[in-house]
Amino acid sequence: MAGKIGILALESAERMGKKVTDILSDWRNEEDYWIPVECPRFGSGEGKGIVRQSVRDRDLYILVDVSNSSLTYMMDGTPNRMSPDDHYQDLKRIIAACNGKAARITVIMPFLYESRQHRKTTRESLDCAVMLQELEQMGVHDIITFDTHDPRMQNVIPLSGLENVSPALQFTQSLLTEYEDLQIDSKHMMFVAPDEGATDRVIFLATLFGVNIGMFYKRRDYSTIVNGMNPIIAHDFCGEPVADKDIIVIDDMISSGGSMIDVAKQLKARGAKRIFIFSTFGLFTHGFEKFDKAYEEGLFTRIFTTNLIYQKPELLNRKYYCSVGMTRYIAAIIDTLNKGSSMQEIIKPAKRIQDTLQIYRQKEASRQLH
Repeated sequence: MAGKIGILALESAERMGKKVTDILSDWRNEEDYWIPVECPRFGSGEGKGIVRQSVRDRDLYILVDVSNSSLTYMMDGTPNRMSPDDHYQDLKRIIAACNGKAARITVIMPFLYESRQHRKTTRESLDCAVMLQELEQMGVHDIITFDTHDPRMQNVIPLSGLENVSPALQFTQSLLTEYEDLQIDSKHMMFVAPDEGATDRVIFLATLFGVNIGMFYKRRDYSTIVNGMNPIIAHDFCGEPVADKDIIVIDDMISSGGSMIDVAKQLKARGAKRIFIFSTFGLFTHGFEKFDKAYEEGLFTRIFTTNLIYQKPELLNRKYYCSVGMTRYIAAIIDTLNKGSSMQEIIKPAKRIQDTLQIYRQKEASRQLH
């Protein structure tokens, strides 16, 4: 045991933090673990971090959602929307306010700050790597993140803990709960990676489901830069025929959604039956109009994303959307770390996914008999 738990949630993750606190208090039959924090701003936009209770000898877990775009603060009399940089600075302020008195500090940052910039292609910064080193220098013992864009970011701080947790179990449970008519075999189902970077996620789940995989390869125009990226010229598909199969497309995030919709369109053109989209983080940076249109055209059946980050209210009202709850999983992570137990089954829950699939297959066999 590392000490009594203390949960500190920045405003960006306050709702999640309070739910996690209630779950842990209920599990352990103990008093509230909540420690209030604030990050007020001066009129100039400068800020400070305030911790409202003692943290001495506590095992602290600090939750932050750096992708929460719904929050603002006043600067020079004008509302200023908080960026990932603002959220990260507030995180450092709260860590600094703890003054080195905690027994251990763990940062729970579901969407890893600046993780999309994970390698150099020219003379440019690597902000994610710098962030990890800064947190290590500030005394953070562990960093918990989910489905990071490139797991090799763990190599930046090899002597500290950076745990990259997979939400594959929750996606599996949500899909099997929502749909009772799935035929889980290679003849009727297939997993597809929308690009080469998603192949590890696809291989992991497809292996457990016992089905085949396909992959799209993004051809880019490396002579041009648009909005900081090389534009995609075309998606080329590699894999066996998808006709008459349920297709599950897996990626770490939906940003603008253009490439995901293009993938769905190509799969439908090849005769795919139903298309389910799994994406850990639903950013939807360009709104929902293109998704609404694609759904009306029958390009996909359902989109599943987690509640690990801020979910726009208009997203929750979409009939094609399913929110995958992760609150209890975060509580389980905190409980496991505090007890000093192994994190292996939580990071890659292969056994629990297999058990879930077995129960589903047994129910399907029972339905067919009756």
